[in-house]
Amino acid sequence: MDFGESPRVQALKQRVQRFMQDLVLPSHRDWHRWADAGVYPLDVIEPLKDSARGAGLWNLFLPGLRGDEPGTRLTNLEYAPLAEIMGRVPWASEVFNCSAPDTGNIELLHLFATPAQRAQWLQPLMQGTIRSCFAMSEPDVASSDPTNLGTRIARDGDAYVVHGRKWFITGAAHPNCRLAIVMGVSDASTDAPAHRRHSLLLVPMDAPGVEIVRNIPVMAHQAIEGHCEMVFKNVRVPADHVLGAEGEGFAMAQARLGPGRVHHCMRTIGQCELALELMAERALERMAFGKHLSDFANVQDWIAWSRLEIDQARLLVLRAAWRMDVQGNAAARTDVSAIKVVAAQLQTRVLDRAMQVFGAVGLTPDTPLAALWSWGRALRFLDGPDEVHLRAVARQELSASRAHCGDNVLHLQRWLPPDTEGA
Repeated sequence: MDFGESPRVQALKQRVQRFMQDLVLPSHRDWHRWADAGVYPLDVIEPLKDSARGAGLWNLFLPGLRGDEPGTRLTNLEYAPLAEIMGRVPWASEVFNCSAPDTGNIELLHLFATPAQRAQWLQPLMQGTIRSCFAMSEPDVASSDPTNLGTRIARDGDAYVVHGRKWFITGAAHPNCRLAIVMGVSDASTDAPAHRRHSLLLVPMDAPGVEIVRNIPVMAHQAIEGHCEMVFKNVRVPADHVLGAEGEGFAMAQARLGPGRVHHCMRTIGQCELALELMAERALERMAFGKHLSDFANVQDWIAWSRLEIDQARLLVLRAAWRMDVQGNAAARTDVSAIKVVAAQLQTRVLDRAMQVFGAVGLTPDTPLAALWSWGRALRFLDGPDEVHLRAVARQELSASRAHCGDNVLHLQRWLPPDTEGA
């Protein structure tokens, strides 16, 4: 298990850092000027995408690129430090065609799409000419258990009909969003296995009956790309728009979530690094009671704990990425659950400390801290709440213990007092 960066990755890191410094950061003010006015900043994003594509910094996230697919073939482990750099500016990953939810959707289509589906949806997504969303969560059920989903997908002759309500659908408000991958129940019979009842359907966003009800604010912040509530009211799509086969939707959705969860965590590490840098700089320059904040022991502790916890989380991310590369996504499932919990809680802790050092200004849009804290809090729900992932880790631990139950008896006997019977 070697986490050392190859010369190729070191060179890519330098190129991504230079791209961020020379092109992305100077565009940050313009991006916010448009976004704060409620207009998606395509005039900012699209030229940067062209530059990233021309620089060979494109589709960095997908390990199994085929010959006809544009991008830079990297393993998950190689991609991790690059995603960390992109994460420092929340909108930057779109510039490199590495943003959620497209990365997960591209991976799904890459694995399961028919040739016609690849031509219609995958190729434009990989070229960055369209965006997409993934419609799974619902307001009326506990979506942490996808077997609860109420949306119905019914076969009707040569078409499927979708009827249901979804929400917190990230990216649905993007002006270039053309595709929703909708998860719903295609077999409502009571005797159907719980994990074989769902299908995934490729639904064009302009299909009759598709409606974006609202863009839901998250912690009072409204994302310009959208976390939307959507209604699918008797939406008809051709039968060849089913992804994979009927009844395989649950398994495919789980395959999609693994890499996407790790990508979120990679970007989280970058955002925590930014927060730590800002906290340390603020502590060195700000004075209170005749001393710099950096002279106070509690502030030093916050800085030290943040460094330790970020480095620990990074190692967990790298181990999860390594296991996905070497043993496959299924084998890394527990590792992914572990880092999903650790990274989200890390972000709220580190950002909270940084906000405290900044004082009241840390609550305002004058720094990125408040927005990053809000995103960290949201990550404790996105792609599964903490409690579900903790249960997955516990089940794995208990299963391993059950398999070796009794093996520790010999070890325990070494520490028992000697038999004194008859002494």
